[in-house]
Amino acid sequence: MGTTGRVMMCTAGCLMATALGASLSGGAPAAAQTAAEPLSKTCRVTRADDVELQKIEPFKLFDNLYYVGPCYVSVWLVTTPQGHILFDSAQEPYVDHVIANIRKVGINLRDIKYIILSHGHLDHVGGAARLQEATGARVVAVAEDWTMIEALGGRSSRRDPKPNRVPKRDMVVKDGDTLTLGNQTLKFHQLPGHTPGVLMTEGITVYDGGTPYKAVVPAGAAGGPGLAGAEQGVKNANTLAAMQGVQVNLQIHSWAEPDGYPGGGVLERAVLLKTRKPGAPHPFVDPATWNQRAKAAQEGAAKTLAAERAKAPAAR
Repeated sequence: MGTTGRVMMCTAGCLMATALGASLSGGAPAAAQTAAEPLSKTCRVTRADDVELQKIEPFKLFDNLYYVGPCYVSVWLVTTPQGHILFDSAQEPYVDHVIANIRKVGINLRDIKYIILSHGHLDHVGGAARLQEATGARVVAVAEDWTMIEALGGRSSRRDPKPNRVPKRDMVVKDGDTLTLGNQTLKFHQLPGHTPGVLMTEGITVYDGGTPYKAVVPAGAAGGPGLAGAEQGVKNANTLAAMQGVQVNLQIHSWAEPDGYPGGGVLERAVLLKTRKPGAPHPFVDPATWNQRAKAAQEGAAKTLAAERAKAPAAR
């Protein structure tokens, strides 16, 4: 790409970031946003611990899907006529913000029936105990990550010095299990590596003006360390690539290194959605990018496995 093209892309990205800060965050984060990078990256990487920057307003993506989390870590809310599903919980000090955002989009907390935890890292599960109590919802995770979650009890983090509380162990699911609520039938995949569990959710249906699209919450598919971890990474990548018809990627963070997500991170796509004209493509419907990323995951996993296999004779 030439210099002119790069400058144009940077200019567009900076304008989107500024617009999103003003429209979703009451203006304060816009003032803090630098002009050199997308807001999604500022939230996730550059200023991930800036509490006030994180407190963006909720926004609606589809007829039945809302973003209700802080801006560095996603909390997705899928609605159905028979109750609602929350994906991940963020962590303190943002749980009050998540609860307020859920109420702002008109959802009664007690109508949330399930909280699905993608994996056992604190930034995704730290708010689960309070949300479990506030909603009465079933909390869903795989067994290995339940163990990891329970080990977080009493620990503090750089974002919150108070001892962390953990949810009561509730629903334990495994690879291939399904869950039906209203017009949603979800299928779970266990892709260990990023944590011992990692729960990917397939089969989410989102609607745009009544038109259905197939969405997933990917949760992370990298393998673990060593040869065994590399072999698992290949299995994980192949699972992603085998999923047919994925059209919407519900990222678990607004920004995914190294490039956010081709076409923009969560917050950049939200700006495009806000200014979308009638009949224009939906910025979150992007099957081509999903397929590209799945193929890249396979290629990366194969390279990692080859490198680990090459190390194995030397270790003997």
